[in-house]
Amino acid sequence: MQQVTINEVGLRDGLQMHRSIVPVEDKLRLAQAFVDAGLRAVEATSFVSPKAVPQMADAAELVAGLPDVESVDYSVLVPNQKGLTRALAAGARAVNLVLSATDTMNEKNIGLSLSETRATCVATIQEARANGVEANAYIAVAFDCPYEGRVEPPVVAELTNEMVEAGAGRVIIADTIGAADPVKVRSLFEILLRRHSPDIFACHYHDTRAFALCNVWESLQAGVMRFDSSVGGLGGCPFSPGASGNLATEDLVLFLHQCGYETGVSLDGVLECVKLAREVSGRELGGRSMAYLTAKRERENGQH
Repeated sequence: MQQVTINEVGLRDGLQMHRSIVPVEDKLRLAQAFVDAGLRAVEATSFVSPKAVPQMADAAELVAGLPDVESVDYSVLVPNQKGLTRALAAGARAVNLVLSATDTMNEKNIGLSLSETRATCVATIQEARANGVEANAYIAVAFDCPYEGRVEPPVVAELTNEMVEAGAGRVIIADTIGAADPVKVRSLFEILLRRHSPDIFACHYHDTRAFALCNVWESLQAGVMRFDSSVGGLGGCPFSPGASGNLATEDLVLFLHQCGYETGVSLDGVLECVKLAREVSGRELGGRSMAYLTAKRERENGQH
């Protein structure tokens, strides 16, 4: 069986726009549940300005308290060198930068032009590498931008080349507003794979239009074996009008297992994560498969 890595982003992308502040103790309970479920890649938090995203004000405390499991790859998001400095001081093992593919999205998101954001990402990646820390780059709105519309594949390819040349170990193609479809995914990877191995890519799909798993399948055909997801579909992007719904981890795990891929993740464990995420967030969470999985679990446990 081919191995697919699932990167759980519920703690960061899932909670960043949550209205009420979730105590760090509850976030650490979620982190432990992720580990117990067999998730071996977790984006834990973001070292952004606490004023901009108050939910992430506890980033250093969270990193210090994460379950110390050697087999789990923890990463954190940093917006720039200032964020990197804080992440390094907290002991982060890997950092992720975010670069939006359009001028307007960068300006709305972080107040910088595309060229300024590119320069910031390059400098931050290089500094991270100089400090012995893995650095990865998200390319946000890689298919469509809520402000500028369709993003052409050559634009994403150029940004990918620049981030890889700067030292990024992985480039995460992010469908920030859930506008991708398998045709767009195929077109993009046809260009990206002319120069790069599929091993350096991961994908972050939103299920806004119910196409996320279709896009995962198309990415698998291109050789991509790493995907972001969030338990219960928790989260979205606070800077993208109309964006909602990360791909739910339970949907992704069920889909991959049924298609013959190995993940090392327990579906029962993920259901426990969803249950805890509901408790912590106070929200009714659950992916498209949640009703099926819950009923199946009850049958297996002899409940009616």
